[in-house]
Amino acid sequence: MTRGITVVIGIVLALLGALWTLQGAGVAGGSFMSGSRLWLVIGVVLLIVGIGVLVRGLRGPRSVG
Repeated sequence: MTRGITVVIGIVLALLGALWTLQGAGVAGGSFMSGSRLWLVIGVVLLIVGIGVLVRGLRGPRSVG
């Protein structure tokens, strides 16, 4: 996987994780996920994974081309 794709995937995962965390916490309403502890936990896990993928993409070897 190229470095750019890894960075984009990391950003998307982190943004989704942040949104699901906010919905699970009841901060962002309007969804079946609002106020649900399950989506809060899923969101936090996805946010952490997304940040990890993003950091790996930013610190990984540069592709030649």
